[in-house]
Amino acid sequence: MALGQSLRLVLAPPHPAGRPFLIGGGVAALLGLLFLGNWLFWLGAFFFVFCLYFFRDPERVPPGRPGLVLAPADGHVVSVVPAVPPVELGMGSEPRWRVAIFLSVLDVHVNRMPVDGTVTRIAYHHGKFLSANLDKASEENERNAVAIALPDGRDLAVVQIAGLVARRILCDVKVGDSVQAGDRYGIIRFGSRTDVYLPPGVQPLVSEGQTMIGGETVIAELGAA
Repeated sequence: MALGQSLRLVLAPPHPAGRPFLIGGGVAALLGLLFLGNWLFWLGAFFFVFCLYFFRDPERVPPGRPGLVLAPADGHVVSVVPAVPPVELGMGSEPRWRVAIFLSVLDVHVNRMPVDGTVTRIAYHHGKFLSANLDKASEENERNAVAIALPDGRDLAVVQIAGLVARRILCDVKVGDSVQAGDRYGIIRFGSRTDVYLPPGVQPLVSEGQTMIGGETVIAELGAA
């Protein structure tokens, strides 16, 4: 990655979800500087800089070709296996390919839509906070699942999953919304995982260990209905 691209990534403006944390860190640093001593100033300054980095929200350019499934998040692929979509979405009991992406605390945590379509269902499931790189995190962890109907009638699911440190999942879409591949739709605070359940018959084009760029990396091609 060129130096200019790296700087644009690191210095990207923060997502709105990070504002309360940035304000808190800034206030703590200011109080430490004026009244309470250097220890609070440095603690507040460190927290402010960390949150500025964690909540960065760089612009992404989705591929212009239609019929693609894009990565919904930055990170690396931890599993590519057939799996049944979350039961709360009512998408049936037949396994379909699932691509699971683990986001470390250093990755961009803004989630993006993998396809063009219409949101048909959103379901929040309370659960555990296991390490998000474990395969059982898909079934046992706290999650927010979104079902999307494609223009040709098929469906796809994208699932935000809380991790060991993550404790808040934010989803900005609602049922009935029309979405486009690459659109921002939410964020998970402080380490997480995002799963995509492909339409039946669609094969993934990625494998375990690959690095994903949310809204840009192609993980599958939809092909003909």
